[in-house]
Amino acid sequence: MNDLPDIPENLLQAFFRGEQLRKQSYIGRFAPTPSGDLHLGNLRTALIAWLRARISSGKFILRIDDLDTPRNRAGAVEKIKNDLLWLGLDWDEPIYFQSKRNHIYQEVINALSNRKVTYPCTCNRKRVRQEGLNSNGSLIYSGRCRKLNKPFPAQNSKSPSIRLKVGLDFSNLCGDVILRRADGIVSYHLATVVDELMLGVTEVVRGEDLIGEMSAQLAIFDALEQKPASYLYVPILLNQFGRKLSKRNRDDSLSFYQSQGLGPPQVIGKLAASLNLVNTNSEMNTMELLTELKNNKTKLFNIFINARG
Repeated sequence: MNDLPDIPENLLQAFFRGEQLRKQSYIGRFAPTPSGDLHLGNLRTALIAWLRARISSGKFILRIDDLDTPRNRAGAVEKIKNDLLWLGLDWDEPIYFQSKRNHIYQEVINALSNRKVTYPCTCNRKRVRQEGLNSNGSLIYSGRCRKLNKPFPAQNSKSPSIRLKVGLDFSNLCGDVILRRADGIVSYHLATVVDELMLGVTEVVRGEDLIGEMSAQLAIFDALEQKPASYLYVPILLNQFGRKLSKRNRDDSLSFYQSQGLGPPQVIGKLAASLNLVNTNSEMNTMELLTELKNNKTKLFNIFINARG
């Protein structure tokens, strides 16, 4: 176990437990945001993550990323659960809700602040866009508030966001990463990293559109001196017009296909065929697909983009 100064013993123990879990078996996860119905692209990613876990004789975890409360929609969590189970995608542990783990993320932020590797940032989005540097299509924070070296404001002042001073290796990849937003909500990047570590996640399967988020998360792993999980990226599923699927469009959701009379075997076949895992118009349930791919594991691995993070 790493000996990190100013990291409380309970956090070190939690990281250590996660490290031991990773050594024992494969642990994968699916972590949707309850901002609406899952579209077929989300469900295809969940299917591939489930297949990787089952082929590896490991665990599959369901985590609900519900920290961004203004985006959460009533009934979305139940719909997510029902859609996954309707398709035959089960999970192995009680569902994890990030909203119930907020105190853990805050403790990690406090520990990093005690190590003097964070600073307050009062830049709004407009200023970040104006002064930010683009690298491979990603916006990199200019470091304005880091250069000002201002102390944290008094309690009655408007709360700033909190940024991490990233190491030199990440300065031109992602810039200083936000750990907590100005509205007090813990950032997606911080919460995701902490959960991967503490839940013992060995491998993350997610959509290709999240490749750009990887550097920010690796920077946080680096700050905590912890080894990151492996990352696999699934190609984006496009609709008939060549556009990325959206939760706002009903015809991109599972409910639309159910209303057309399709059952789980038809939808699973459609999702698998979209990645050339099976022939077009194939119909099979998840266990049948799993059995077929167990005989050709390379076929599944070959679908990924930028397979090793």
